[in-house]
Amino acid sequence: MSQPDAAVLKEIATLRAELEEANYRYYVLDDPTLTDAEYDRKFQRLKQLEEKYPDQVTPDSPTQRVGAPPAEGFPEVTHAIPMLSLDNAFSRDDIVAFAQRVAERLECEPDDIAFSCEPKLDGAAVSLVYEQGVLVSGATRGDGRTGEGITSNLRTLRSVPLRLRGEKAPSLLEVRGEVIMRHSGFEALNERAREEGSKVFANPRNAAAGSLRQLDPRVTATRPLEFHAYQAARIEPDMNDKTHSALMQRLSDIGFRTSAELSVMHGPSAVVDYCDALGEKRDRLGFDIDGVVIKVDDLRLQRELGFVARAPRWAIAFKFPAQEETTQLNDVEFQVGRTGAITPVARLEPVNVAGVTVSNATLHNADEIARLDVRIGDTVAIRRAGDVIPQVVRVDKDKRPKDAREIEFPRRCPVCDSDVERLEGEAVARCSGGLYCPAQRKEAIKHFAGRRALDIDGLGEKLIDQLVERDWVETPADLFHLSVEQLQTLPRMAKKSSTNLVNALEKAKNTTLPRFIYALGIREVGEATAVNLATHFGTLSALQAADQDALEAVEDVGPVVAAHVHTFFRQEHNQETIEALLKSGVRWEESEVEQGPTPLEGQTWVLTGTLESMTRDDGKARLQALGAKVAGSVSKKTACVVAGEAAGSKLTKAEELDVPVIDEATFLERLKAWEKGEEEDA
Repeated sequence: MSQPDAAVLKEIATLRAELEEANYRYYVLDDPTLTDAEYDRKFQRLKQLEEKYPDQVTPDSPTQRVGAPPAEGFPEVTHAIPMLSLDNAFSRDDIVAFAQRVAERLECEPDDIAFSCEPKLDGAAVSLVYEQGVLVSGATRGDGRTGEGITSNLRTLRSVPLRLRGEKAPSLLEVRGEVIMRHSGFEALNERAREEGSKVFANPRNAAAGSLRQLDPRVTATRPLEFHAYQAARIEPDMNDKTHSALMQRLSDIGFRTSAELSVMHGPSAVVDYCDALGEKRDRLGFDIDGVVIKVDDLRLQRELGFVARAPRWAIAFKFPAQEETTQLNDVEFQVGRTGAITPVARLEPVNVAGVTVSNATLHNADEIARLDVRIGDTVAIRRAGDVIPQVVRVDKDKRPKDAREIEFPRRCPVCDSDVERLEGEAVARCSGGLYCPAQRKEAIKHFAGRRALDIDGLGEKLIDQLVERDWVETPADLFHLSVEQLQTLPRMAKKSSTNLVNALEKAKNTTLPRFIYALGIREVGEATAVNLATHFGTLSALQAADQDALEAVEDVGPVVAAHVHTFFRQEHNQETIEALLKSGVRWEESEVEQGPTPLEGQTWVLTGTLESMTRDDGKARLQALGAKVAGSVSKKTACVVAGEAAGSKLTKAEELDVPVIDEATFLERLKAWEKGEEEDA
């Protein structure tokens, strides 16, 4: 056996020190210093060296342990069964090799093996223990053998059952899973943090871990956390489940959220297909995953295969490309949004992040630049997750060049040269140019024409740019005065496409009051708020005449939103624009409303599948106008599920829970009846 030279010994020592430091900062301080990609590269390099020189393997090597020591402030909890990690696979060949190793030990063919596949959630691993069906303790993973007792914090998660469902709960159950934070919740949490000047989290995983480790459970209760179960580590007495997939169904039945993406695949080729398919839909899930967990589905075979030092032989984690990478910040430019918000955009040395080349990332605002202490020329960590715009999340100050330049926030609008204003208490600086500013004009018209607003088919971004740059369109009302002859003079606008656009503009004149309110682009008035305003006031004139107190009486409208709405309708140029839109023929059915309960008040509905007569957004808006809340998932509290074509797991869940289900035809009949006041409830 060859012996390592001094250079190899030094490299091993350096890698261990760097990985231990990264573990400490990530798991204990919630302040990561390495991207996922950097950590994986260092870990794999250390593993290669230790395999080549097995005499150098020590018990305290990062390759021989799972996590980091528990932090102070919580009681230590010793796991009855260690919470081990999984070996990693990075390619199709790795998956095939894993299946082959399993097959050799079981003395069968790889294609004969059933594998359970599910997303590898990117959050904080925890363990929950139930005795006689009641939650008695919860703990973090810690170092795999000893974790932190965070029972009080986990009790605040609504996705953690305090008591198991059903009459046949096991006397002892230990469930393991991941606590995650969805992208929408993460963005909202960080936005509040920026406004308050408090800590901004680097990514949803660290936000979840940091939220769980709050000494005050009341803080944890305010965070948008979810628990997803992925394993039953102990269950007494044995419930005679034969497979992992059956056991996950049992956990779902007794009250736990499990993966809707879990599938049983036969053989390595099918597993690879599953990984490819999940990778393609990764950005649409709404939460972070960093791979696929692949397990031998048969529990008896799992026991037969057993474990190696730090991982089970019957499971492996296929890792997707990392969603964080490092690159250089070359410059910063400032963009102007439709509300005048000035957003600094980092121009980066192009880098591949999760399979996408990223050359731009948001820096949010001046406060974020100051918090990061980022400068032009710095080496920065970039994060991309799903539909979230790539962000600069960290600066490597050790690599800062001597000629790095501080970023100066503009005092005048980079588009129209108007003054830039920053109101007291607001993090965002804004151009004061209003519709005078071409940048705001373009963005306001893009919003007005968008699918969720007036839905003007064929009016794309490039065409809007041309219309504004030629001064043909200064306000949204000008759109309805465009002619076929005029449009034909634009590049790539022949008679047919020009006629189609004019027809689409004519069609868009028939809209609804909620869509019109949303299309106006009032600050912080989204679709749901627009529906609430329209439902509450009934007519545009009543809404325009409302004072601050009347606006605050609307559901989900607080003082800030009420002030934005009130100010918007008091501005003379906005009044002129609205009047011009009405004169252009924009119209909707409206009627005075009597304040009182609406037909579906207090009910929660779910839409699933494809509707032929309307979009799901339209169906959602009509339900909300009738007082209903429209949710994205089915529970026992769901009043009704509307099932369109190709309805999937939500329909199945509704049938399991005996929730009423109606088809699109019945839905339309009921909508018409409710909107005419002929039916009182479902």
